[in-house]
Amino acid sequence: MQPLPLTPRVTEATDPFQEPRRTDCPWCGSPRLRTRLRAPDPLRHRPGTFVLDACSDCGHAFQNPRLTAEGLAFYHRDFYERHLEAFAARVVSAQAAHRRHRATAHKLSALPEPESWLDVGTGHAHFPEAAREFFPYTSFDGLDPTARVEQALLEGRVEEAHRGYLTTPGTAARLRSRYDVVSMFDHLAHAPDPRAELRAALAVLRPGGHLVVELPDPRCVFATLLGKWWLPYGQPRHLHLMPLANLRAELESQGCAVLVTDRRAPHVPYDLAAAVALALATVHPFLRALAAPVLDVAAIADHALAPLLRRTPFSNAYRVVARKGNGPAPGPGSTPTPPAARQAVP
Repeated sequence: MQPLPLTPRVTEATDPFQEPRRTDCPWCGSPRLRTRLRAPDPLRHRPGTFVLDACSDCGHAFQNPRLTAEGLAFYHRDFYERHLEAFAARVVSAQAAHRRHRATAHKLSALPEPESWLDVGTGHAHFPEAAREFFPYTSFDGLDPTARVEQALLEGRVEEAHRGYLTTPGTAARLRSRYDVVSMFDHLAHAPDPRAELRAALAVLRPGGHLVVELPDPRCVFATLLGKWWLPYGQPRHLHLMPLANLRAELESQGCAVLVTDRRAPHVPYDLAAAVALALATVHPFLRALAAPVLDVAAIADHALAPLLRRTPFSNAYRVVARKGNGPAPGPGSTPTPPAARQAVP
């Protein structure tokens, strides 16, 4: 895997909220790009269009041109604090989200009991809150680019709150080798430089520690069928969507042992309901209320089909669990990952 180019080929920028447009892939450096998606802001309906390009060689998809730091700060504030959470609650209820966090934590309970865990991109830290049931002796910290993590600290869901990215200057150095587990649920899709964020995650892990990464799968069939209505495209928030093979190869190149790849359990049954909700977001509130039964039918279909879809290319997410290299294997008193869980899920 080639490193990120130091001097990417770009075109001139025309928007103060957007960087210059790249003419090469930020993951492998290939110039063979194709436009995968052109989509407006689906919730706020501001003028303008966001473009998602894909690399014809490695399959990496990325926002091009990408938002600047100022643009990211603006959209994070606007989406998270005003609109996105309210929209997400219409698609996935708080109870369903809690059940999902709990199921994920249960899956990860096969890991050796960690002393310290950093949840990156933690938001309101609902995952650490759910995970405490299975890791009662673990200290959970949170990191997030928004103020939500500070609120989570005040409400006792994390023991330490860190604001920003792992690549924020000084963050990785301050947290170096402090954690037994680092989790990133959907975080790398938001990171300006996902490869650098992965390197920083490994830096804050102790030798033999575990990295858990969960991401939308850009090769999901729903992405093709639903186009701009596929929620994980997440424009303008999602900057990068990387195939599983790219992430696995990068972790292995950094000396990690990949223990688990899973495309079944991470599947979120919301593709149809979210597409309907996005489409209805553009209509008058009166018509939206009349069309509410359509959203209910889509949600029922999502859940009814989920047991089948999660075993097919319609699965919309994947999870990777890797162990940082050059470290000890789990000790005699720890719980090893079951052999069945180590098998890669196609």
